[in-house]
Amino acid sequence: MTPAPVAVRLPGRPLTRSAAYARRGMHEFFDDIVPPPEGVDADADLLHERAYVVRVYRKSDQCLVVRGAVRDQKPPGLYIVGDPEPLTVHHMIIDLEVALPSLEITAARAVMEAHPYPTCPQIMGHYSNLVGLSIARGFTHKVRELFGGPRGCTHTTALLQAMGPAVVQSTWSMRVLAMRQAGGTGGPDLSTVEARQRAIGANLNSCHVWEEGGEHSQNILDGGPPVVPVWVHRRFGELGRDPNTWRNNDA
Repeated sequence: MTPAPVAVRLPGRPLTRSAAYARRGMHEFFDDIVPPPEGVDADADLLHERAYVVRVYRKSDQCLVVRGAVRDQKPPGLYIVGDPEPLTVHHMIIDLEVALPSLEITAARAVMEAHPYPTCPQIMGHYSNLVGLSIARGFTHKVRELFGGPRGCTHTTALLQAMGPAVVQSTWSMRVLAMRQAGGTGGPDLSTVEARQRAIGANLNSCHVWEEGGEHSQNILDGGPPVVPVWVHRRFGELGRDPNTWRNNDA
């Protein structure tokens, strides 16, 4: 007889938590970021839901703790007739510790809370090979090289690729906190050419906006006024504040 699949649980997190949320509806929590497209019935026509969640925490000024999860669910009654709740078919979690400023992974653990086959968790130990890698340019390629195909779990590896950018985004948050603790406003130092080069170094050529020599990056290097992000304009407007004060005094 084939043994039943066994879920591996992280300490302090009950396995039944997803089921508790599911009773309130499998997709309602994501409707604000993934609203149903026109021409479909949000309930009757839904076939599958995949969700990625990545959270990054400051452990110290030299270390980030990162937890990411991927979860696949089928709508109630689709796979199991008469089942009133969504069916979770995949649920993987990865924990990382990442050193600053190198972004080197110093600890890694991957677990499965839901999986289809008894042998699925056997590959989880392989993800300890993340230790020593740097979450910088080339990380996605290295992840595919180490964990792609039969060398890993498809869903866990996809989750890893989603976690890298979240870590990079968190370095900006760390800079804001550091500058505010030092009595600054949280904006980057743009006072000299060298400071401006450092400020945009991680972003340079990362996308079309940050193309080297492009309008956006060159404006910063030339000492022009930094472009206030669209989300600052929107949120400051909602708060009744002047977005142009964002970098100056955080008014």
